[in-house]
Amino acid sequence: MTDFLINKFVKNSKDTTNSDVRQAYGYLGCIVGILANVLLSAAKLVVGMAINSIAVMADAINNLSDAASSIITLVGFKVTNKPADREHPFGHGRIEYISALIVSFLVVLVGFEFFKSSIDRVRNPEAVSFDIVTFLLLSFSILMKIWLSRFNKRIGGAIGSKAMEASAMDSLSDVITTSVVLFSLILSIWITFPIDGYIGILVALFIMYSGFSLIKETLNPLLGEAPEEEFVNTIISKTMSYEGVIGIHDIIVHNYGPNRCVVSLHAEIPADMGVMEAHDLIDKAEQEISEELSIHLVMHMDPINTNDKTVVKIQHQVLDVLTGFDLGLTLHDFRIVGDENHCNVIFDMVIPHEIKDKEGNKLSHDVSEAIKSKYPQYNPVIKIDRSYAILK
Repeated sequence: MTDFLINKFVKNSKDTTNSDVRQAYGYLGCIVGILANVLLSAAKLVVGMAINSIAVMADAINNLSDAASSIITLVGFKVTNKPADREHPFGHGRIEYISALIVSFLVVLVGFEFFKSSIDRVRNPEAVSFDIVTFLLLSFSILMKIWLSRFNKRIGGAIGSKAMEASAMDSLSDVITTSVVLFSLILSIWITFPIDGYIGILVALFIMYSGFSLIKETLNPLLGEAPEEEFVNTIISKTMSYEGVIGIHDIIVHNYGPNRCVVSLHAEIPADMGVMEAHDLIDKAEQEISEELSIHLVMHMDPINTNDKTVVKIQHQVLDVLTGFDLGLTLHDFRIVGDENHCNVIFDMVIPHEIKDKEGNKLSHDVSEAIKSKYPQYNPVIKIDRSYAILK
């Protein structure tokens, strides 16, 4: 069914980097979600009122909120595809994250309302009777939500959409909540205890938990989360494939929405390379990698002295000292002022983010003392730096 819908309604479905194809995927996922949830909600409301079950009616309202969430996501996809303008030079891609955040807040709100209704039912219990129509409806709803979760996950994975991934997680939580409601309905055959309200509380708590999880998930890209390791490694491997690039550091990725990344990095090149040759190399790498990965890449050129045996020797000595601290310390922009007998050893030392600023200053002092202790002729001049990309 999923493949049929994609092939039927998404032209050139393999070209997911194309904004029109991506938007078509989003529209398909949202429209399917709206239709499925509206139908399920209407059926559950009718049945819930017929058998007087607060849990079934709560599940119906949950489906209705899912439909509203799909509408918000649909609007988000529409706005996301707007071209860049003077006020938003990198486009409107982050609207998709905001729509996903709104969906997450709606999930929490719905869960809170369910919780209040369920508490009221516990205080004022009413009998719930088993009904075969309700049983079949809830069973069908579970199967529908399982498919819808996989459908949304498939679309979210294909186009890298946080909003669709949030919808997939929401549908999966619905599977659990509806299963709990179905369980309470079956139990009503054998027990007279007013379990309906208590089951409703469990459902509401799970919905709120799912909502808060979604909020955390959708806030990360808005706050500026670290880029995915695979994406960074791809940038590194493609940049290093150019003859003349001998190292990379200071990779920074700014995410302005799906397929809207601005990447900057420092590319190390031999210091004896001609200025025009180096400029042409950097320009070519920027253009080709930007087009291939659908990003905006900006490269800074760092000349590195690779032929001076003294510089290379001292750098290896300093690296050995850093390795001894067993913290994964690295360095870049290494240079010396002086000679092997007495010199300033200048470099940037990259420390983990887990090390706070004060601890970083102390670490810098400790590294400096360790270098001086082993090589008294060297005077370390260390600048603390941090990595903006997670690499293992």
